Amino acid sequence: MTDRVHDLVGIGVGPFNLGLAALLDDAPADLDVAFLEQEPEFNWHEGMLIEGTTLEVPFLADLVTMVDPSNPYSYLSYLRERNRLYEFYFYEEFFIPRREYNEYCRWVADQLPTLQFDRQVTDVREDGDVFVVETVDPVTGEQTSYAADDVVMGIGTQRHVPEQFRDAFGRDVFHSASYLHNRDRCLDAESVTIVGSGQSAAEVFRDLLERQSDHEYSLDWITRSRGFFQMADAKLGHMIYTPEYIDYFYDLDQETKDEIRGKQDQLYKGIDETTSAKIYDALYRNSIGDAEPDVGLIAATEVTDIGSASPRSDDYQLVCEQWQEDERFVLDSEVVVLATGYTRTDPPFLDPLEDRIRRDDQGRLEITRDYRVETDGLPGEIFVQNAELHSHGINAPDLGLGPYRNATIVNAVADDAVYELPGADPFQSFKVDDFVADRGARPAENPSPK
Repeated sequence: MTDRVHDLVGIGVGPFNLGLAALLDDAPADLDVAFLEQEPEFNWHEGMLIEGTTLEVPFLADLVTMVDPSNPYSYLSYLRERNRLYEFYFYEEFFIPRREYNEYCRWVADQLPTLQFDRQVTDVREDGDVFVVETVDPVTGEQTSYAADDVVMGIGTQRHVPEQFRDAFGRDVFHSASYLHNRDRCLDAESVTIVGSGQSAAEVFRDLLERQSDHEYSLDWITRSRGFFQMADAKLGHMIYTPEYIDYFYDLDQETKDEIRGKQDQLYKGIDETTSAKIYDALYRNSIGDAEPDVGLIAATEVTDIGSASPRSDDYQLVCEQWQEDERFVLDSEVVVLATGYTRTDPPFLDPLEDRIRRDDQGRLEITRDYRVETDGLPGEIFVQNAELHSHGINAPDLGLGPYRNATIVNAVADDAVYELPGADPFQSFKVDDFVADRGARPAENPSPK
């Protein structure tokens, strides 16, 4: 084992751990840290950086600004460094292109000496009073060990491919996360079908719809959701994306939390207003003069199976069930894009510590308010990034609250108030006690039974 003991080792370098590394690099605390990533360089959803797509959060939701606006790794600092401030000033948009967000993150990553790429973590174990993080270079096989007082996991999510589609998964049936790598195959096909709903499905459909006239493929979009609905997006509704709402949600009992989350899909699983409008406008333009676009959209329909080549061609057979009408049909398609979302699985590198990690009755990690995994007798702390949806609520994957979580982790690792944790002080009260105290209301003596 190495003699050097880091204060913190980060596993994974996505936007959240990248933001943590950026805050630590400019922090007044003297912490020895290292961040390990199995890929050779930083890239953020590179297969979905489609031309014309934007972040779904404002540019202020960069890696650092919401905690430290003067930080040298802010998005505005990136623009200044790239001599693009005036261009952005005249751009007059709050939501930046995804491609530029990726460029910005890569610019930050290139400046941080604490990032180490080509380091795939294979095991995290305890050794005396420290953690030992074992890694291997995916290309050379070289093994390296790191010792740390604390660990933070920022490994992200994995592409979700439903079990019934896995036998067909391959060159012509692929996940939307790799769309750009496979777009030429779509453009050469006779028919393309998108399965799934939400923003990723909509962006792929829009891109193919706008290119359809030049390539003449048929295009279908099937979703099991009740419709092609727009994401709930309004200023008053945005007040839940605050530390105050995290406080409120965290203090609820778990049964209530699960019930609330089950009803919040439209807050983050719908289609944004701009993409929805572009799709409809393209459909409208393509139908002028009694034209009939070779396009099909159907909702409330689940694809239950993707069979191999149909009897009439090399197309795949999609077995579909419209669950409202209880009707079944089969659609043939040469290429299928699965916009079936992402899932989180427990990383195997935690297996050596499993008997010391606390979980709830559904097998989920028990996590403290300051993002530590609850454990029994481990030598240090294991922090999580975007693994606390069940405990902290809808804000877990939100880029705008990433800096707040990172500042919380920095303070915990340093055991000091390195960063002031800013509250939003929204106009809305979430807790009854806060509303009563602020508005001069008073508790009811005889509350009505539920």
